[in-house]
Amino acid sequence: MKNKIIIFVSLLLMSGMIRAQEAATTRISKSVTIYTDIMRQLDMNYTDTLDYDLLTKTAIRQMLYKIDPYTVYIPKEEDESLKMMTTGKYGGIGSIIMQRDSVVMISEPYKGMPAADNDVQAGDILLEVDGMDCRNKTTKEVSDKLRGKAGTEVCLKLKREGVDTVIIRKFLRREIHLPAVTYYAALDDKQTGYILFSEFTSSSAQDFLVAVEDMVNNHGIKQLVIDLRGNGGGIIDEAIRIVGFFVDKGTDVVSTKGKIPQSNRVYTTSTTPLYKDMPIAILVDGQTASAAEIVSGSLQDLKRATLIGQRTFGKGLVQSIRPVAYDGHLKVTTAHYYLPSGRCIQAIDYSERQKGNELKKDTAGGIQPDIVLTDSSKLDITYSLYRQQMIFDYATRYHATHPTIASPETFTLTDEELDDFIAFLREKNYTYETETAKYINEVLDVASHEDIDTAFVAELRALKERMTPDYREVILRRKDEVKQLLGEEIVERYYFQEGRVAFVLRYDKGLKAARETLNNSRK
Repeated sequence: MKNKIIIFVSLLLMSGMIRAQEAATTRISKSVTIYTDIMRQLDMNYTDTLDYDLLTKTAIRQMLYKIDPYTVYIPKEEDESLKMMTTGKYGGIGSIIMQRDSVVMISEPYKGMPAADNDVQAGDILLEVDGMDCRNKTTKEVSDKLRGKAGTEVCLKLKREGVDTVIIRKFLRREIHLPAVTYYAALDDKQTGYILFSEFTSSSAQDFLVAVEDMVNNHGIKQLVIDLRGNGGGIIDEAIRIVGFFVDKGTDVVSTKGKIPQSNRVYTTSTTPLYKDMPIAILVDGQTASAAEIVSGSLQDLKRATLIGQRTFGKGLVQSIRPVAYDGHLKVTTAHYYLPSGRCIQAIDYSERQKGNELKKDTAGGIQPDIVLTDSSKLDITYSLYRQQMIFDYATRYHATHPTIASPETFTLTDEELDDFIAFLREKNYTYETETAKYINEVLDVASHEDIDTAFVAELRALKERMTPDYREVILRRKDEVKQLLGEEIVERYYFQEGRVAFVLRYDKGLKAARETLNNSRK
């Protein structure tokens, strides 16, 4: 009797699932029919010629936007984006570009890559790429033109600080492989290794291991600082491999739960740990996300690492790549992931977007570090200088007038050079307005439309003047911080990203806290 009841209940469940599936199929068929009919009516009746490929891509992207920012359509012509996403490789010149008003300029050429090898410098304005006028173009449009098949020639026309003539550079594109390990070094105490890990792409765990082994075997490090600040994640399997270097074989690292059975899985380490007893500290911040949160969160749950910094981003969603018609792909969210303690750290419920509700970030989302450090980014003059690109522009001029500088480990700006920077700000008509002054401006704007006592309005204006200090005084008061900010940008012009990291580590409060934590744990 009991078996018959079980069979009956199972049949009912199966029947319900079949009916639900049939209903979903009917809804999908209806939606597709409506869309197709609208396209047909437009084709027959609309007065102007339509770009149907563009309309279809727009419809798809708007539909996916309603789901979440990680579910995206990748058409065949954007295969390079897919390759970059999964392998960290693409065909191009090896440089970051940025938009400034109506121009696009080189922001950061990578060491040892075609742009840098052919004297393309940070601060260079792109006038043309292969004959395409870059004025009033977006960074995407210019980037698409810069990228191409490895081995093909690219021709750049550039405008450079301090050079009156147009600079022309012709060279071959190459396959660009962005390193997952941006920088690593045994620090001056010879006990601590530091590794800046930027992304989780194919073979990145192996790159991580090579760096650690070099520091262990050739420098004798005994403890490790892993810097995952700014790491947006990537391939989950690479995260599992990295965790496996530090915990027992067969340890549960993360589980995923989704709609279909294939999405429900427990990921465990599959190798014997190489550094099971090595003390670890992990640096995290608000941009540490996805696979980076799996590494940091699981090692925290497993009591294998101390986390230091700010609460992480809170991306507990898993994406998979699925092929779609005409050789395109869909990167689709298929599951939520859960750390060993059972927590899902997803901070935003994107289902609210489909309901038309405002998205809110759950303050309990993300991973709370064991040691919380105050975020050093402030709405003060350093932020203002950075936002208005004064730091970047001064570094461009400095590089044009200084053939060489000292090493990243020793370089520092003099007080005379800081005065030169202040003179540069005057030349550029730099303005500094505090956040308080901005707020008073808004109050004054509202007051101008209301029946407010004129004497009180005058007092507000006087108060605003007091809240807008002379930027020279502020810079001199904060000169150490401003010198560091300038030093970062200047050093990178000569020693690329590795040099910038080496310079920044001299002042890094997070690294200092990590070293103190590790040293105390070994006493």
